[in-house]
Amino acid sequence: MKYTYRLLTFILASALFITLNSHAQSKGSVNDVAFIQGHWKATTAQGQIIDGVWLQPEGENILGFMRMMKGGKADLYEILAYEQTEKGLVSMVKHFSPGLTGHEEKDKQDRYQFIEASKNKAIFQKEGDPGLRILYEKRSANQFVIARGGQKEGQWVFNDLFVFNRVKL
Repeated sequence: MKYTYRLLTFILASALFITLNSHAQSKGSVNDVAFIQGHWKATTAQGQIIDGVWLQPEGENILGFMRMMKGGKADLYEILAYEQTEKGLVSMVKHFSPGLTGHEEKDKQDRYQFIEASKNKAIFQKEGDPGLRILYEKRSANQFVIARGGQKEGQWVFNDLFVFNRVKL
């Protein structure tokens, strides 16, 4: 009986450790998105040219920006920040028109919670919209994609928004 009690205690403690450890891992870290660092360029099917630059991780954040051009003129700017918070990794996006006119209110931004990551891939879900996920995926040393995901027949399906190629300086 004493042996059974110790074995049961060991099993329960192990299960608790594994649960807590996997919960901590599910929060993500800036290392999960470090693969996006660099200068990237995309051209959409509509002819929009997008420059994206992401700085290397520093402390508990990564900062990036995108410039979207249409017909040789600035169309939209985005500032992207990936920060480690007590709730886990969060991606925040602010949008600006030319002249730096903000789309969101001064203290608001689009926020995306980290869902999961694997090598060269990370998925975030938009806060307040459980049906929208964003996938960041480095498909090769010189190609990086941002895709938009939604559920279809109970499965997450992602469609490429921007297919970036590395800018060689």
